[in-house]
Amino acid sequence: MLQISNKTSIPMSEIEMTAIRSSGAGGQNVNKVASAIQLRFDINASSMSPIHKSRLLKMRDRRISKDGVIVIKAQSHRSQEQNREDALNRLQKLLKSATVSRPKRKPTKPSRRAKRKRVDQKKQRGQLKASRKNVKMPD
Repeated sequence: MLQISNKTSIPMSEIEMTAIRSSGAGGQNVNKVASAIQLRFDINASSMSPIHKSRLLKMRDRRISKDGVIVIKAQSHRSQEQNREDALNRLQKLLKSATVSRPKRKPTKPSRRAKRKRVDQKKQRGQLKASRKNVKMPD
């Protein structure tokens, strides 16, 4: 089970992990050892709540495909086990961000003093422009 929050967890059977060859410069193990991990998680087929599913699908994240499949490639470590842990941690972090509900925004309005100050400044500016307009420029 992958624990997302106190109430939410995902069974490991819903997460598909495959070992693939790591890209980039290698050494003696290059083209021989599949140490990178590709993790795939289908949002629509998961046992998450519909609210969390819709939040995940609305996210603008390049790791989420149009079909609703999260694809994470972990290849930063040399061992397959460390890459597996890294991929699961990254999935957990992504899913956790969808479970956090943000407080509703309360629209604010300017105070009476702020409104009066703004109007007074506009009046002063208007008077300054009017006084400059009336003054004749010498030829």
